[in-house]
Amino acid sequence: MADGKTRERIVADLMSSPVVTVASDETVADAARRMTEKRVGSVVIVDGAKPVGILTERDMVRFAASGTDAGTALVSEWMTPNPDTVDPTKGVAEAFEALAENRYRHIPVVSDGSLVGIVSLRDLMKISQIVPVEAPAADVPRGLEGVVVAETAIGDVRGTEGFYHYRQYDAVELNRKRSLEDVWHLVFVGFLPDAGQAKEWMDRIRPLREIPDEVRPLLSEIATLGETFKPLEALRSSYSALAAALGYGPSLDISHDELFEQAMRTCAVIPTLLMALWRLRNGQEPVEPHPDLGYAANYLYMLKGEVPSEKEAWAIERYLISTIDHGFNASTFTARVITSTGADLGSAVVGAIGALSGPLHGGAPSRALDLINHIEKPENAEPMLREMVEQGDRIMGFGHRVYKTEDPRSRLLRDVAEELNAGRIDLARHIEQTAVKVLDDLKPGRKLYANVEFYGGVVMEACGLPPEMFTPTFTSSRVIGWTAHVLEQAADNRLIRPAAQYIGPPPPQPVPEKEL
Repeated sequence: MADGKTRERIVADLMSSPVVTVASDETVADAARRMTEKRVGSVVIVDGAKPVGILTERDMVRFAASGTDAGTALVSEWMTPNPDTVDPTKGVAEAFEALAENRYRHIPVVSDGSLVGIVSLRDLMKISQIVPVEAPAADVPRGLEGVVVAETAIGDVRGTEGFYHYRQYDAVELNRKRSLEDVWHLVFVGFLPDAGQAKEWMDRIRPLREIPDEVRPLLSEIATLGETFKPLEALRSSYSALAAALGYGPSLDISHDELFEQAMRTCAVIPTLLMALWRLRNGQEPVEPHPDLGYAANYLYMLKGEVPSEKEAWAIERYLISTIDHGFNASTFTARVITSTGADLGSAVVGAIGALSGPLHGGAPSRALDLINHIEKPENAEPMLREMVEQGDRIMGFGHRVYKTEDPRSRLLRDVAEELNAGRIDLARHIEQTAVKVLDDLKPGRKLYANVEFYGGVVMEACGLPPEMFTPTFTSSRVIGWTAHVLEQAADNRLIRPAAQYIGPPPPQPVPEKEL
């Protein structure tokens, strides 16, 4: 600038343009297709150049729940009409306030009545580098609870609604209607496959299940290290060796297609690694993947060496689908942070496995089953649970950082356990009901419900999985979600670099002389 001052950044500097649009007489299917193709979270409905509505991912979730035919429903029936807009000459601070105050994710940018761009949360990531942070760091909640750190089109968790979804489809409904391979395709590619696409997808997965020859000789030594077998530690070592053997390079330096293939192989081979390590630790030879079995049935086959019953395979598949993705949980966030540095996919997955191993994250299913074993009889439930609550002990399998109502995954897996007629289901139901009652009595106003781990352990035990393999089973499905997030982060990357609030003595303190 001529006066030496930096010009205030305006909306025009940050908006995304051109905007993905549809006409009001086009169908919801047309809009969904365009959103998927362009990888955007909204489309603007226009009449000529004038915006008359906006259709976002939230609207698509609402539409999916209605059961209406997307091929005939018009976007004009489901859009948010007459959306708020912002002028391209407005300062970014004003645009930020409009988004924050109204809880918008997208605002069309309009000049002289014509659509010229759109401002989204992704653009706000850039704003954060421009607008000084006026709120002190102490205002940020501990653990970043509720803080939005990025955009994702993979899924979302609605804690107050007791709802979560994978790419706009209710995850529970998907679980009841689709196979794991179909949901894997949805999370990776963006849409549910038809019969032909599903077959092609399965054909693509099948050869990737095999453990590379360079890695096989290492597994026996890894499996037998240490006095106690810790499957996730063994998996970290063996998968790290696999990534090194296959030459996984920094995500910053390879193409999307190459990273996609690495992600596919990772998701396909991890169940094989897990079961090979388990069997080797127990003095048995690994079982090769069965070419004719789907993911869940093959998982149990490689554990036991025999084709499982249809009901057992069905039950494990329900558990696996329910745990593929669940928002920016600790392990998923870990994978994205590592990817944001440009590191290789192997590093991101190893880091995520480490995060999942913690008992406050994925390490809880076996501990929830320990609670059931500890209580042992229905008459023990109330006195033992009361004692735990009064002493401030954590009740494993209850409570969730996001859900403020019943965990939908717990409801689903309770139904699965009942369908299996699992041996622990009656006691588990009684403990759940008693725990809710005791917590309501001793901690009024603090609602805690059973989470996914509580009935997950009951289901896995009923299908013959040993408790040591509960968290690894969680890992085998969650890796699909991790790698989908790695692909998304790498496709539109920015280094994740938050700040911290320093609370030590005021600096600078004088450095004392070293005593002689």
